Amino acid sequence: MNDTIALLQAHRSIRKYKPDEVPEEQLLEIIRSAQCAPTSSNMQAYSVIAVTDPDKKRELARLAGDQPYIEQCPVFLVWCADLHRLKYACAQVEEVTVPATTEIFIVATVDTALAAQNAAVAAESLGLGTVYIGGIRNNPREVSELLGLPDLVYPVFGMCLGYPDEVPTKRPRLPTRTVLHRNRYSADSFEDGVAEYNETLRRYMLTRAGSHKDSNWSKEMAARLRFSGRLHMKSFLSDRGFRLE
Repeated sequence: MNDTIALLQAHRSIRKYKPDEVPEEQLLEIIRSAQCAPTSSNMQAYSVIAVTDPDKKRELARLAGDQPYIEQCPVFLVWCADLHRLKYACAQVEEVTVPATTEIFIVATVDTALAAQNAAVAAESLGLGTVYIGGIRNNPREVSELLGLPDLVYPVFGMCLGYPDEVPTKRPRLPTRTVLHRNRYSADSFEDGVAEYNETLRRYMLTRAGSHKDSNWSKEMAARLRFSGRLHMKSFLSDRGFRLE
């Protein structure tokens, strides 16, 4: 194992931060690292809003479901799929209509996720901590208005950034044999692999600080899939120009 693999495998989501500011040069290096992520056809179809204004962080925390670490962290990054800049760039040579296709939506969303993960790894290499915030999609219209997002831009997720003020227990993952398939998809490992993980996660949840919940992965995922949340996203995306044809 080398240092890079050790860093990746030591990842933990951080939800408690010291008040220390993130130096501007470190923030710039993190975003430059994000920009080095793979991008489809060099489209670079993403933007990131670094929010440090206390009032805006407070409002974003409320809009994301009252998650206090958004307000507490020194920098809150809002990662956005961005086709607006592409439309502008193309207009320098010819007027084009950005295709309202599911494919272009996927491209922009994947570009955003790849860049953000590069940023997360870069941040952790500098001793910073992060946690992704999907709750930014709870109220995407209000978030877009607050951040001044134009058409063809939507907030994919947020990311808290700062120096950790906690050392949380590492959450276990599925056995690799249930994730890695060879030459074709196979569910042969699911019976024993999922059973093993259910017991592993059950022990983790019983001993995790602040939890002590007797549950497992199958129960947690069944509860998650019963919740059909954020049904507003389809109409919101259509209104922003992502019509998913």
